[in-house]
Amino acid sequence: MLDGYYRELLNFLTRATGSRQRAEDVAQDAYLKVLNLQAPGGEAGGAAVRSPRALLYAAARNLLIDRHRREQARPQQDIADIELAAPAHCEPERRLAARQQLALLERAIAGLPPRCRQAFVLFKLEGLSQADIAREMGISRNMVEKHIINGMLACKRALEQEEGR
Repeated sequence: MLDGYYRELLNFLTRATGSRQRAEDVAQDAYLKVLNLQAPGGEAGGAAVRSPRALLYAAARNLLIDRHRREQARPQQDIADIELAAPAHCEPERRLAARQQLALLERAIAGLPPRCRQAFVLFKLEGLSQADIAREMGISRNMVEKHIINGMLACKRALEQEEGR
């Protein structure tokens, strides 16, 4: 007798709660309450209900109100009690390690010969193509490639030395 109302009730409860899962829980509880009410020995003593749909909706609304009251009765957590986790890149240890690694790479780049440093910076930091760097510096693309490789190797060596410590 109540089967035809399930989807309708579920849609109503989903709109009311904003959660399909919470709506399913309330619907199940409402059905249980109504079925217990109609069962022999229940409050209605097994008597037929004139409007089962109305009874089902009333039970669901009452359950929603009860849940809302219970949630409101819970003590609110103080914001100071909540442990807030920062994203990994914001953790002090990681930020310090990143700053140290950046300083290490800056020193490695600063130690490159001037023309090598210029080609490397134009390529890696400015994003210019090897052809554009060759034109700007007045050297061959092959030489630009060698400067970039030397810059990369210098950075790699600096990082490896730091890891070895």
